[in-house]
This record gives sequence, structure tokens and C-alpha cells, in this order.
Amino acid sequence: MAYKVLVADDEMEIRELLKIYLEKDGYQVMEAGDGIEALEMIRKYEPDIAMIDIMMPRLDGFHLLKKIREFSNLPVIILSAKILDSDKILGLDLGADDYLAKPVNPLEAVARVNAQLRRFYKLGAKSEIVDKIVVKDLVLDVESCALYKMDEPIELTSIQYKIMYLFMTNPGKVFTKQQIFEIGWGDDYIIDDNSIMVCISKLRNKLADDGNQYIKTIRGLGYRLERT
Repeated sequence: MAYKVLVADDEMEIRELLKIYLEKDGYQVMEAGDGIEALEMIRKYEPDIAMIDIMMPRLDGFHLLKKIREFSNLPVIILSAKILDSDKILGLDLGADDYLAKPVNPLEAVARVNAQLRRFYKLGAKSEIVDKIVVKDLVLDVESCALYKMDEPIELTSIQYKIMYLFMTNPGKVFTKQQIFEIGWGDDYIIDDNSIMVCISKLRNKLADDGNQYIKTIRGLGYRLERT
């Protein structure tokens, strides 16, 4: 069964170009011309990944992303003519998994979709050996890609889920920033210290008032999830 890709952009030419290349690669493509339409399609059709433009009418990409993260951790790739680092960081901080600058190279876009689906669904697929991972009072449900603390759900972005999966399958192990960045954002990038620090800080805040008791900084090395 083909993966479903939602392409949300108010420029029809971009939607059609991406659709041609994505369908050629075997994907089922859905189109939305504005943010509200995209949100409705995500709720109704549950695509496997979304590519969303920032400058869209009715609901821009940043606000659309915030609304998506209220109920879903599907991979999201931002498409934008904005190329400032601050815009990229904002998008990633809001829960985006990748960022493509316009004009979009359709071959690169397909490669990014392939990479995100491979990483996300490989991590999120049900394991034949274990479907729940328990560390301290945290429970990671691998089948539903959900994290719980003492039976209370903790909302995660897809990047945060990937990092928690990495930590919880290897409690006590120190991971470098490079390793964390490759898992969370992909291995096609130059490491971004600021994005990692922001993401770890947000994870700590979600885990506890003093999240350092869960995720510990190992100075000069990286981070680890405490076993006890």
C-alpha cells in the first residue's frame, strides 16, 4: 500500500510539480491550497507525511504546524522561501521534521520524504519482541508512538519521539549531539547545537519540573537518560 503524502501550498504549480515526482516514486498524493484545507485533510484522511508551505492563506504554515502537533506526530516537512536561520529554528522548534527552501528541487524533495518516512516509521513500527519500553516511571508505547508518565500521556513532536525512543532503548548510554541530531533531524545536515539544546530543554520540561533527573547532560560528551 502506497504512503499518503499531503502537499499543502497555495501555488498550484508547486503542488503539481511535487505531485508528478512523488507519484512517480509510488506515493499517493493529496493537495491542499491553504492551511485550513490542509488541517481538515489531515484530520479526515490521516496522511503519512505532510509537506506544508509557510506563506498560505487562511492559516499559515507555522500556525498549521502548531495545530497538527496538538493531535498528531506525523512527519512534517516545511516548504518556504524564508531562508533565515531564525525561520528554520522556529519551524523545527514548533515540531517540523525537515525544512526545504524554495525554489524546491523536486528530486531533493522526494529524497527528503523517503528519508523521513524511513526514519519515522522504522522507529514507530511495532516490534515483534517488545511493544512497550519502560524506564523509571516512563512508558513508551512503540505501537502508538506515545509516551506516558505514571499513566498520564506526554505530548511529543515526532522529533521528540525519535529522541526519546533512542534514549529509552538505551538507558544509561551517553549519546553525542551528532548522534542525537542524526536520529532527530536526519543525517543530511550540519549539526545544529541550538536546535538540540532547545529540543532537550523542551523534553525535560515535559518530563518533570526538574527534567534533569531524567535527561542528564554529560559535559563535553552529550546526553543520557538516567536508568534510576
